[in-house]
Amino acid sequence: MSAPHDPRLPLAAALRVLQAGELPPSPAVRAFNLQLTRVDKLKAQLAELDALAQSHRVELHRWVAPLQQRQREHMRELALGLAEHLQGKALSRLQQETATETLCRLAQTLAEEGDTAMATLHDRHSRQTLAQKKQAAADALRARLEDVLGEPLDAAGDDASMEELLRAGMARLRESQDEEQARRQAKLKARKARQKPGTEQVKAQAQQTDADTQLRTLFRQLASALHPDREPDPQERLRKTALMSEANAAYGRKDLVTLMQIQLRAELADPAAVSRMADHKLAALTLLLKQQVADLERERAARQQRLAGEFDLPPGQATNPNTLKQHLLAQVDALESAVAQLERDLEQVREPAALKRWLNQQREVPRRVRADRDLDDYF
Repeated sequence: MSAPHDPRLPLAAALRVLQAGELPPSPAVRAFNLQLTRVDKLKAQLAELDALAQSHRVELHRWVAPLQQRQREHMRELALGLAEHLQGKALSRLQQETATETLCRLAQTLAEEGDTAMATLHDRHSRQTLAQKKQAAADALRARLEDVLGEPLDAAGDDASMEELLRAGMARLRESQDEEQARRQAKLKARKARQKPGTEQVKAQAQQTDADTQLRTLFRQLASALHPDREPDPQERLRKTALMSEANAAYGRKDLVTLMQIQLRAELADPAAVSRMADHKLAALTLLLKQQVADLERERAARQQRLAGEFDLPPGQATNPNTLKQHLLAQVDALESAVAQLERDLEQVREPAALKRWLNQQREVPRRVRADRDLDDYF
């Protein structure tokens, strides 16, 4: 019989099949129980990822956000200090050029984060306004995208921003990939249609049909029993409405485990019913569980990728407590160094004689390259 549900255990554990007596479990029972365990483990991992992401956001707000704010404040102060010195005539032509380049670089960075005063300051001192720079960058991006795609990017208008161009380019690339995949699948389907199905293929098709039938039957039974319109009691109607909504979502994603759990929670099923199933029926349910495992594995990979992008992890680095902690420490260290350097720069800028030495040093130091991703990272 099935194990009784212990509230301290994952809900899927209540669905595990145990054979009566001392007989060893059959291969069908072992396979079913194994897939149940995998579903439980994957769902737990997804929940852990959600909790990890939330806690890391809190840590970023605690440690990184204040340093970023100090960095912005120092950058703003440095840009304004340089602007003030540029109003006088104490600097040489080369020093004025260096001060202007540094001012514009600082102001542009802050303007791109929404500082309108810095945008005005940039345009006052730069040969190109921010709007002109954005247009030039967008034109270059469009040319690069059209070269990669091999066709004009008509989906984006002439005045499209870089973000809009990139979205349009990625959408067209995915569309091309989908078209190619559809052509390959059509060829494969046509080839299979010409072939006489073998015994294993016929068996697999029959098992899939049986699995889909059992899933559909289970959902219909739940829908019939949980229909809220047939329930006169208001509190019970609310409970059934919530369960029915959960069942609809689970059926949409073919989540057998959740549907069976709803049966148990609503006391609509005999806990020992699965144990009495014939092996071929149990194998059909196991097939559904395998498909659910595959879906959960894809969701885990997608969620890890999204979080890696959100937290700016290096390419290929998995999202886990250790990598996030190490990345946070590296971020804090880099920001503390940047803030300390800006504070030293501000000390130099406040004194006219020190400013000249500082500007001369700036011309000798190679300009730092922005760490923006190259388009090749996307294609």
